[in-house]
Amino acid sequence: MDSASQGVVHRTPAVEGLTEVEEEELRAELAKVEEEIVTLRQVLAAKERHCGELKRRLGLSTLGELKQNLSRSWHDVQVSTAYVKTSEKLGEWNEKVTQSDLYKKTQETLSQAGQKTSAALSTMGSAISRKLGDMSSYSIRHSISMPVMRNSATFKSFEDRVGTIKSKVVGGRENGSDNLPSSPGSGDQTLPDHAPF
Repeated sequence: MDSASQGVVHRTPAVEGLTEVEEEELRAELAKVEEEIVTLRQVLAAKERHCGELKRRLGLSTLGELKQNLSRSWHDVQVSTAYVKTSEKLGEWNEKVTQSDLYKKTQETLSQAGQKTSAALSTMGSAISRKLGDMSSYSIRHSISMPVMRNSATFKSFEDRVGTIKSKVVGGRENGSDNLPSSPGSGDQTLPDHAPF
């Protein structure tokens, strides 16, 4: 090291037990190792560039390499002792569960419940279809023309309101005008803002 770089380096007091000569030797070795690290980084960068160029010329892509690495890793996992033991244990547990009486009874019960539910839904669906078929043949017009409904207070009230609205709307046309009255000062009645329903 030259004197300029030594002035920049912060000098620490010598560690106890080291002489000044030993400290200087250690500092020289440290500088040498740091220089080797820089050189190795430069060599590594050059090797990586060369490797990338070779891969490019061979048509190898990063995605292809990633797939290959994942495939290799998955294969390594599958042949690992832990994976094999876990797979065997899960297989044993699955066999024990599916062979147990409780599992078989539960499976039979669920199967029967599914069949009963399906039959009930089918019956309900056909009943609803029949009712809808019956209702489609029943006309609303027929129900309104029934004398009982025509004589009810609700129907008469509704009929009166429709008649009142009709006379107000058609009233302007009876006077020879096709337009509704436009201003309240014209002497004709106008429609109220809110119909009395």
